This record gives sequence, structure tokens and C-alpha cells, in this order.
Amino acid sequence: MASGMGEVVASAPGKVLITGGYLILERPNAGLVLSTNARFYAIVKPLHHQIKPDSWAWAWTDIRLTSPQLSREALYKLALKNLTIQSVSSSDTRNPFVEYSVQYSVAAAYATLDHHRKDLLHKLLLQGIDITILGSNDFYSYRNEIERRGLPLTPESLATLPPFSSITFNTGDANGGNCKPEVAKTGLGSSAAMTTAVVAALLHYLNVVKLSSSKDHQERRDVADLDLVHKIAQTAHCIAQGKVGSGFDVSSAVYGSQRYVRFSPEVISSTQVADKLVSLPDVIPEILKGKWDHNTTEFSLPPLMTLLLGEPGTGGSSTPSMVGAVKKWQKSDPQESLDTWKRLSEANSALEMHLNSLSKLAKEQWNSYKSMIYCCSMLSSDKWIEQASEPSKEAVIKALLGAKDAMLGIRYHMRLMGEAAGVPIEPESQTQLLDATMNLEGVLLAGVPGAGGFDAVFAVTLGDSCSNVTKTWSSLNVLALLVKEDPCGVCLENADPRTNEITSAVSSIHIE
Repeated sequence: MASGMGEVVASAPGKVLITGGYLILERPNAGLVLSTNARFYAIVKPLHHQIKPDSWAWAWTDIRLTSPQLSREALYKLALKNLTIQSVSSSDTRNPFVEYSVQYSVAAAYATLDHHRKDLLHKLLLQGIDITILGSNDFYSYRNEIERRGLPLTPESLATLPPFSSITFNTGDANGGNCKPEVAKTGLGSSAAMTTAVVAALLHYLNVVKLSSSKDHQERRDVADLDLVHKIAQTAHCIAQGKVGSGFDVSSAVYGSQRYVRFSPEVISSTQVADKLVSLPDVIPEILKGKWDHNTTEFSLPPLMTLLLGEPGTGGSSTPSMVGAVKKWQKSDPQESLDTWKRLSEANSALEMHLNSLSKLAKEQWNSYKSMIYCCSMLSSDKWIEQASEPSKEAVIKALLGAKDAMLGIRYHMRLMGEAAGVPIEPESQTQLLDATMNLEGVLLAGVPGAGGFDAVFAVTLGDSCSNVTKTWSSLNVLALLVKEDPCGVCLENADPRTNEITSAVSSIHIE
């Protein structure tokens, strides 16, 4: 595989931002982002088996992009001199995230490889590139499919769908406008995970990086390679989006669960100007050398806690328009908005502090920690304090209650901000759902991730109490997804996940 021939498969995770909504857009505010076991896969291999003898004269190479879940295929030509890309298929199948990923990855290969390896690169490119993208079912909404089959709204019903099921498009808007059919998503950051997987697979295939296939943070030796994947994926994603966002979704797709402080937008804005004036091969070295000042620290939930996501079935929200409304409010009322942000920031920091102290208590006093988590998992939070029979147990309970209080504070200030800005950050329907969730036995946190709105809600539960939440959600018409926290970022896979699925299905039949 290292020779660049044959097939390379890379995958990158989706995310859930549990603190830092809106604030994360501005340095030095931090956000806590959990990566998940929902992953996007990119499979890269040569398009043609050999190069025709006269092809050294060719100035173009062919790219084919296949998305089986959408039943789509797009064909492109990439100019090897200035790396412009042209679609040769109909316009509705274009995917700007993948287009920029291809251009920027190839530009990075030309910018970093020495003369001898550039020759090999050129030969490899002349064989064309065949890219297939696949997203875990969890990125998309299958509520309608489950209802159509007459199944209950439960994770078990979701589990009956085949992996990488085909995705149905939302129909255009009701007034018969020419609204482009959009896919119903769950808000896990599919474009960031897809961009990261494609960039990682291409850079590995083109011999620019050597990615690890280890899912274990401690064992990874490819940190410099991950940094390169991060810079290229972050740039491609921003340019495809048409704006420089906070980048937490790409960062978690690359490095996994983390505490994140954004990079200064100037690192990328030179590219946006250059996109029009300077050729790409001249821009990429600037990007790679640029002052990337983001800050990431490893973070994950304390032991014996489970992340749950629920889809309320209200159709999702547009993050950019909500962010726009909040920015407008900040301009129109600088004093009030500053005050709200300050309080929100304090509540975020408090939640982070309590979660970190719970992780520390788990390390130092495992038995007390474990017994308290299991004890509280069967009780509603108003009864937790009665369980603190000795100092080490009391420390655990106090940190749990502190975390719960901080979450209520975050929700309160997010609601205030939404009301002031005139956007539904925590809409009334979500408030009722989250309050009901927070009052269940064993629930530590519940909230709207990221920018809020009508996307999925999240909960963090203690011990084995997640089934309470799943059942209650189902009765409230909320579908609990199969997503779990998985702290691993981008990595190399050993095979096409579709063949993996078949093998694991066969082996599980044998076991039973």
C-alpha cells in the first residue's frame, strides 16, 4: 500500500460539540468536542491500470468520484500544471468539498515531495484517481424510512438498516420553488468528516503522509502527518464552504475528541484572495508554512459515562443563518451580548472543570468513583447528595452536581442569547424535551449541541442508565441514534468497509 499503488482507505469521525456553541468562533474561547463512532470513509485507487506510452504529453488527469449512497457519479479533469479542476459530468452531481480536497491534496504533494518522488507522483496521477465516499448511517436521518416500514422509533430499528443505506432526498419546498433537494442530516458534521477522510486517503495514496491504522492515541506516531492532513482539510473545507469557520469539526475529524481553541482566520484568508489571482501550486506552500495557532488538548468523557444523541424529527437547522443572526445582535447590542457571552463562557469553563475533576477522581479513587456512578445511575439527581457517606464519595457527588448545574447555566444563557438574537437556539420544544431528559434517573447532562436549533439533542448518562433515556425519548417521538463517543480521529483502514461489514456479519453468525 505504501507504494501508492492499489487501494487506500481512510476514515474520519463525526462530532458533537458539547460546550462552546457560538463562543468557539472567537479566540481564545474553547469548546469541548467529542468525536464519535460515526465515520466517513474515502476509498482511493488508480482509475486506469496503466499509462498509455504517449501520455507523458498529457496535461490532464481523470478523476472519478462515486457516492453509492446517493447513486451518484461525477467525472472531472485535473490540469497537472496549475491544478484547475473541471467537471465533465452534469452540474448537479458536483461536490465542492471533494473537488477542493483533490486540488489541495495534489498541490500539497507537489509542494512537499523531492524531485525523484515527483516523477513517481506524476506517473501515479496519470493513471487517474478513483474516489469512493461512504458515510455511516448515523450522519443521515432515516426516521421516514423507519416509519415507512412500520417499525418503532428505537435504536434497534435503526440497527436493522443495512450499513451505508441509500439516502433519500428531502423534496423541494412547498411553494414549488426550485430548492435544491437536500439530504436530511443529524448534525454530526458530515462535510468535515468527508473532507478529512478524502484528504487523508489522497495524501497517503500520493505518498505525502504515512497514516497509522491504530485507533489508540498512545500508539500513534504520525503526529506531523496528522498536522499536514489538518492544514489541507481545514483549508479545503473553508474554501468549499465559502467562509472561514471555527474549524472545530475538521479538527476533531483529524485528531479525535478534544478541547479546541480556533486558529486565526488570517491563516486561510490569503488563499481565498489567491484563489482568484495566484495559481494553487504557489498558494499551498504558504498555507503549509502559515502560523496555525489553534490549540487542541486531548479530552474525553470521564469513565462509565455514555454519550447519547436523539433526533427529534423536526428537520434540522441552518447553522450559518443562526450564526449570522447572533453576530448581528452582537453588533447591535455590544454591552448585553458581551455580558451574556461572559456568563456563558464561565458556565462552559465550570462544566469543563467538573468533568476533568471526575476523570481525575476516577484515576485516583476508582472504587469510590465507580460505586458512586452506579449508585447515581439509578437515582434522579435530587437524591444523589444523600449517597455521599464518606469524603471520597462526597467529592464525586459534588463534581457530578457541579457539572449538572453548569449545564443548566449553559442552557439558560444560550436561551437568552437566542431570544435576544431572534433565533431558536434552544426552541421551546427542545427545552421541554431537555428538561424531561435532565430529570430522568442517571442523566448528568442534556443539551443542544453546537449552534443549537432543531438538530439532534445530546445527553450524557451514568452507568447503564442510557436505556431509560432511549425509552423515554421514544415515547416523546425522539429517535435515539446508534452514535457513541469514540475519541479516535482520522486513521487508515485495512479494507473497504463494505467488505468488512460482510466479513463481520459472517463471523457473528458463526459465533452464535
